[in-house]
Amino acid sequence: MRIFLIGFMGSGKTHWGKLMSQKMKLAFYDLDEEVVRSDGRPITKIFNEDGEEFFRYKEKAVLEALIADHEAVVISCGGGTPCFFKNIDLMKRSGRVIWLNTSVDALVARLLKEKQTRPLIKTISDQDLRAHIIKKLQDRRLYYEQADTMVHEETITIDSLIKTALDA
Repeated sequence: MRIFLIGFMGSGKTHWGKLMSQKMKLAFYDLDEEVVRSDGRPITKIFNEDGEEFFRYKEKAVLEALIADHEAVVISCGGGTPCFFKNIDLMKRSGRVIWLNTSVDALVARLLKEKQTRPLIKTISDQDLRAHIIKKLQDRRLYYEQADTMVHEETITIDSLIKTALDA
């Protein structure tokens, strides 16, 4: 079984993915970390030197390789992964897609602390972050809603998330 966790940056995909993989005894991959490993550069450097489009091509190639190499896996996808190159369709054909739907308030609180490590928001002022998140969520909602199932991240437990994955 392949499980893909999608949602906005800061929604807890890596946190919950690691817990799921441990409890379910499945391999775990953070797609962003695998892109870094594949490219040999941090994401901020990839964005600065080659731009978002290059990053998105690399992200798709790494996603395809992970799917090809693993029948049973939990993959934490980047916030934009489902929105490019029909990745959402690829994930749905290859496994179960779970959208971790996290409140704007929780995202703002988390991302304010992580801005310098997030290339897509690092230049956005603290005052403009909420509006940016709301706009991006509106743009991405169409893709996120295509998930097999949606959970409210703030209320899940590891057991309920695993049950959701198995029942999806």
